[in-house]
Amino acid sequence: MSIELGRSRSVRRAYGIDDIALVPGSRTVDPAITVTRWSLGGIEREIPIIASAMDGVVDVKQAIALSRLGALGVLNLEGIQTRYDDPAPILDRIARVDGQGFVPLMQELYAAPIKETLIRQRIGEIRAGGGIAAVSTTPAGAIRFGKTVAAAAADLFFVQATVVSTEHIGPDGQDTLDLASFCEAMPMPVILGNCVTYEVCLQLMQAGAAAVMVGIGPGAACTSRGVLGVGIPQATAVADCAAARDDFRRISGRHVPLIADGGIITGGDICKCIACGADAVMIGSPIARASEAPGRGFHWGMATPSPVLPRGTRVRVGSTGSLEQILRGPASLDDGTHNLLGALRTSMGTLGACTLEEMQQVEIMVAPSLLTEGKVYQKAQQLGMGR
Repeated sequence: MSIELGRSRSVRRAYGIDDIALVPGSRTVDPAITVTRWSLGGIEREIPIIASAMDGVVDVKQAIALSRLGALGVLNLEGIQTRYDDPAPILDRIARVDGQGFVPLMQELYAAPIKETLIRQRIGEIRAGGGIAAVSTTPAGAIRFGKTVAAAAADLFFVQATVVSTEHIGPDGQDTLDLASFCEAMPMPVILGNCVTYEVCLQLMQAGAAAVMVGIGPGAACTSRGVLGVGIPQATAVADCAAARDDFRRISGRHVPLIADGGIITGGDICKCIACGADAVMIGSPIARASEAPGRGFHWGMATPSPVLPRGTRVRVGSTGSLEQILRGPASLDDGTHNLLGALRTSMGTLGACTLEEMQQVEIMVAPSLLTEGKVYQKAQQLGMGR
């Protein structure tokens, strides 16, 4: 249904994760028998959670640990890990700097050149540790480092930008990435993103994407929506792109997973994204809160170090527990940020969904008061959902 914005323009209404609620059906399922397994590029995982390719979230040790726990972590190949032989003192400086000095420091630190030897080394370290070597670059980085990543035998290659499209108009003489040719040429599955519309999602799948990431600007450290005015609230974006995924599957017979990326903090957020049609989620700040995370209790976005227009900030998230507690429990917090897998299984059981595919079919209701109704004491005392 369109809404008249003014005499010259009609618009659609869009909804964020906090605007919706999941509605129980006529049956329930024991959470112990729910199945949360999913597959990405032929790699099967028990937990439909990917840790974001952000320097405060994933390093080599985290990538290995996430793989061991049944999830997946993506290493940023244009970040600290590939610019410095020893990232530890660099990460210490980022954690110590004050708010006013943060952006200049990041611009300084990320001006150091990316070393292709370190790209090969980091991929090798993840594989040697028994982890899944999933790595990420921007489209420009894919042009520069694609052959290096292929030679290093990474398992998965994420090509990420604020917005990725199959048609990019660049300056004369500047190379642009042909996504279809790139997906065909690379020896490993290529995941493309980000997008928020049916049309672009369908085009990325037609270009050969092994999965598509959905989300522009909802991330905890992202300021793109304020700086650029660009984005669609996540629930609507995921639902629109899920329609593209389903139509593509009917036409091609190929299922391309949809990954909701950004704005996802709690187990309930994960459940809602899957109900809207996502096959998995990508999260940053919840994993940055792990005691083992490289960010030392801080989290910042991939676009933050831009030398011309930083679109992100550094947020303090603290260290609230181990990576295992956050993913698998036991939970020691009451705010929905621990035992994310347990939350998903319990929600599936409550909604009567045995599988993720069934979870994608549950009833959804627009419910802006879902998170505030009756929560006066929690809000006043900063407990549970009132934090």
